[in-house]
Amino acid sequence: MEEEHANSLKKLSRSTLDSIRKAEGRHESYATQFEAVMHANERIADNGTQFGLALHAMHENLLQLANKMDTSRKQWKQQGLAAEQKVQDAEKLAEKAKAKYDQLAEDLDRVKTGDTGAGRKFGLKGPKSAAQHEEDLHRKVQAADQDYLVKVQAALTSRKELVSTTRPQAVSAMVDLIKEIDAALTMEMQKYASFNEKLVVNNGQVVSPQPLKGSTSQPSPSINQLIYQINNERDFDDYILKHASKVPSVRSDLQYIKHPTLAPSQATPPPASSAARRTSMQFQNQPPPSFAVQQPEPAQSPVQYQPPSLNPEPVQQQAYQSYNSAYSPQPPQQYGASSYSPVAQAPYPQSDYPRGPVGQVAAQQPSGMLHNSNAPPINPVFGVSLDQLFARDGSPVPLVVIQCIQAVDLFGLEVEGIYRIPGTTSHIQAMKSLFDSGLLHLYYSCSISKSTTDAAQIDFRNPEAFQHDVNSVAGLLKQFFRELPDPLLTREFYTKFIDAARIDDDTMRRDSMHALINALPDPNYATLRALMLHLRRVDQASEVNRMSTSNLGICWA
Repeated sequence: MEEEHANSLKKLSRSTLDSIRKAEGRHESYATQFEAVMHANERIADNGTQFGLALHAMHENLLQLANKMDTSRKQWKQQGLAAEQKVQDAEKLAEKAKAKYDQLAEDLDRVKTGDTGAGRKFGLKGPKSAAQHEEDLHRKVQAADQDYLVKVQAALTSRKELVSTTRPQAVSAMVDLIKEIDAALTMEMQKYASFNEKLVVNNGQVVSPQPLKGSTSQPSPSINQLIYQINNERDFDDYILKHASKVPSVRSDLQYIKHPTLAPSQATPPPASSAARRTSMQFQNQPPPSFAVQQPEPAQSPVQYQPPSLNPEPVQQQAYQSYNSAYSPQPPQQYGASSYSPVAQAPYPQSDYPRGPVGQVAAQQPSGMLHNSNAPPINPVFGVSLDQLFARDGSPVPLVVIQCIQAVDLFGLEVEGIYRIPGTTSHIQAMKSLFDSGLLHLYYSCSISKSTTDAAQIDFRNPEAFQHDVNSVAGLLKQFFRELPDPLLTREFYTKFIDAARIDDDTMRRDSMHALINALPDPNYATLRALMLHLRRVDQASEVNRMSTSNLGICWA
């Protein structure tokens, strides 16, 4: 029940985040603070998930304790009953021996008193004499007496052992079991109380954080403070300024001018210059420009275009809509009328550039920018944590992951041994240098000048960008994850994932893994989801590429 409540709260928070991030929703400080409140709700849901997992562990401990106590109780019960039965059997044997002894003693007494009908007088050689019969009975009485004595002593020994040893041991063992189960129940109840206190304290720290003892850092704002930080007036002003460019320009004041034929005495206004008419006619007769032609700026636009510098600051991109929806990166520039397809003919010429590392340099020469792999990286991508990439580039899924996944989806799903066959090392290093140099980062910038537009043509939807070597792209993607300072599933959650994978119950194992994945940081969650969806598409084409789920697991282990 606790896990269902936590999962429902997290699902509600994420659906609310998706709604607030839509283009038609309200943004500015309202959206920012509302997202912070939803993230607080997600942390509360995470606390509830941890509380539910703790209750599951407590339940397992109690079940193991009950099974252990029941097994021990049955064992001691069986030993006690066996000892009691042994004593009863010994006493029954002693009573039988006594009955036989009494019967033979009576027969001997009657023979001694002259009773002719006592006992049997016939033997194998004929009737026995009285003396023989008496001697025979006397011998039997002595044997029965000895057997009776032995069995009585055995019964007494068994009962003494039962009373002095076996029965006290069983009672003592039962008392120990009772004490053990009482102590275990008390400890589990203490743990339950501690879990409840921890849940309440953690939720309280989320709702209204308090400074910790000995800590000088300022606590994060409470939910109440987050709500009060919404500035409606500033949001309204920002909204008006944001849409000011959509307001049509104000026309000049109208003036009354008589027609020249009606007022010949007045000077006619000078006609428009021929240069202006040519310019106007030129734009009117000009066909629609293609994607390579720069659109002319309207003359009345008050906004002046400012080209970016060679080392631009990271541009804040539009908010990522949802981590639970399949990513669909849309670069700002479209090439031709249709996008790339593995079966459709690519709009790029396939023989303009040579293959290999030389072709990589030649592909960059038209833009006038030759990339020097020995230069220090401008915007390093490899060896940088996902959190830093998210803070710098504004994309939850790193751009290198988006580009590589896009290239493999377009050109590698039908390549046999994709992710298993290694690529060319020189190609991988060249592409790695391109990403670290910031050229592909400029491709996703909001404002691109003429010089950087040529560099932005390095797009992995164009197979020439990676020398038609999709195996090198796959190797580049694996190298990116291999060089992460903190793995995709993080070192913090490593042991937790191992423990969750060892759970025998399928439902509990699934719920535990789901809770841990949801607890990952936002960039890790978004990147993991994009990678898993991509590997699923690779697996769906396993009949062609021979890369089943097990093969992918081996290559990505």
